[in-house]
Amino acid sequence: MRLLSFIENGRSAPGVRIGEEVVPVGDLAGFPTDMLEIVGLGAEGLAKLAAAAASAPASARRKRSDLTLGMPIPRPGKVACIGLNYALHAKEGGNPIPDYPAMFLRVQTSLVGPDQPILRPGVSDKLDYEAELAIIIGKRARCVKQADALDYVAGYSLFNDGSVRDYQRKSTQWTMGKNFDATGAFGPEIVTADELPPGAAPLRICARVDGQTVQDSTTGDMIFTVARAIEIISEVMTLEPGDVIATGTPSGVGYARKPPLFLAPGKVVEIEVEGIGVLRNTIADDPAFA
Repeated sequence: MRLLSFIENGRSAPGVRIGEEVVPVGDLAGFPTDMLEIVGLGAEGLAKLAAAAASAPASARRKRSDLTLGMPIPRPGKVACIGLNYALHAKEGGNPIPDYPAMFLRVQTSLVGPDQPILRPGVSDKLDYEAELAIIIGKRARCVKQADALDYVAGYSLFNDGSVRDYQRKSTQWTMGKNFDATGAFGPEIVTADELPPGAAPLRICARVDGQTVQDSTTGDMIFTVARAIEIISEVMTLEPGDVIATGTPSGVGYARKPPLFLAPGKVVEIEVEGIGVLRNTIADDPAFA
């Protein structure tokens, strides 16, 4: 099943995409209308929602092309990010292969949804792209073992961990360079775990800038797998339904290219993971710095 959020009357509403049509969950009796609750329904509850959406009459369906999408989870409780999770990416940045993941958090205001502009801050011209697989947590997880970790996954989505590289390197902590407003993106939808291979691997992952492929790898190359990432993170913090884990990016990021490739206004960035879809955003200047 493919879950998304669309904007209606200024508010986010959940839907189930079936082909080129979307069934609003609010039109289906007996299901929650908050995406945090929907992803927490569990495998059985999600299967019932999929069946209800599939049997919805034509009058209850809307054209996907008529809807404006937002982030599939409008306000995730936590966005936990893993850095240096592909060996070649670690090497291109001059970093050793980690035996424990580099972790940081992103705030909600640093992210936008599909087809919304990613904003380059006026204080830097070093805005970079990072193609990532996103894990969507489906039930409360604390001190979960790797062998059980995939039971806690509701589904997967796409993530562009947009980074302002000079600010990222102003200190040993990456937080500032990862959290400028509207510099990252998340979406366009959540694909439930039952539609993908266990742990969403191996799946091709790539990024394109203005149609040129700049990253091309497989999620099978992750150093810390989906299950291992959940084990490590849940040892420290409680993961809750709707929390997002961005699993790191492969090699080919802009700052490591020769010459470097940073994102200027007007450029179009696409993030794609096999079986999940494409996340597309155009770069614009942040008007706050005008």
